[in-house]
Amino acid sequence: MRLAIQHRTHYQYNKVVEQSIQYLRLTPRSYEHQIVHNWELCIPGDSWKLDDGYGNIMHVVTIDDPHDAIELSVRGEVELRPECLDMRGCNLSPYVFLRPSPLTHCDASLCELAQEYVTPNFDLPALEALMAHILVSMPYQPGSTHVAMTASQAWQQGAGVCQDHSHVLIACCRHRGIPARYVSGYIYTDDSEHVAMHAWCEVWLGDHWQMADITNSHLSPHRHLKLAVGGDYLDTGPVRGVRFGGGEEYLSSVAQVNRVCAQ
Repeated sequence: MRLAIQHRTHYQYNKVVEQSIQYLRLTPRSYEHQIVHNWELCIPGDSWKLDDGYGNIMHVVTIDDPHDAIELSVRGEVELRPECLDMRGCNLSPYVFLRPSPLTHCDASLCELAQEYVTPNFDLPALEALMAHILVSMPYQPGSTHVAMTASQAWQQGAGVCQDHSHVLIACCRHRGIPARYVSGYIYTDDSEHVAMHAWCEVWLGDHWQMADITNSHLSPHRHLKLAVGGDYLDTGPVRGVRFGGGEEYLSSVAQVNRVCAQ
């Protein structure tokens, strides 16, 4: 399957920003499961391309002139190969993803959930059962959480979005000694109204990374385009930054993922 991606992000400020720095993880890597045929990132100011500590492609953008808006856009085409389930994404040891992270703290209620489902013989059916339990207990509800909300807070609230589903699953797995990592990216669906930006997670099952998309109940990345991996959202956010000045910030972001028909 070949996908065409268009993604535009616009920041507007009600006061002048004197200077800003943005960290962008908006460029996918090619590996066995996904082949990037072309990718264009349009950004203002000066930029530097580098690999972050997880092996993600990151652009650091600095704007030193006063400004009251920032526009970022990407477009490209990527081929997904569902028969190739190489989920590496980075060359770090899976045990790196046992480390605690700010948004995946496991409180008493999540520890109880983990002990029920993540047993010493944790396998794919057990993972599916845990995913289903999380989705029933914490239904998908857009706007119910914010990007700084922890797994425990979202679980106690009883509703969330893809970010929260992933954080809860990661917290449970790590608590029981199973490496798990957060993934940001895009998803293709047949529903044009569906949000194209997405998050899911990957769990280390013995000798391989197993994809786990709780929100869509998917265990195979046949419609998922990976941008970045990390400990939690804070390591993988498509756009994060700091600014001096600017007052209130207004954000609009629109992403479209369409299937490219064979000629």
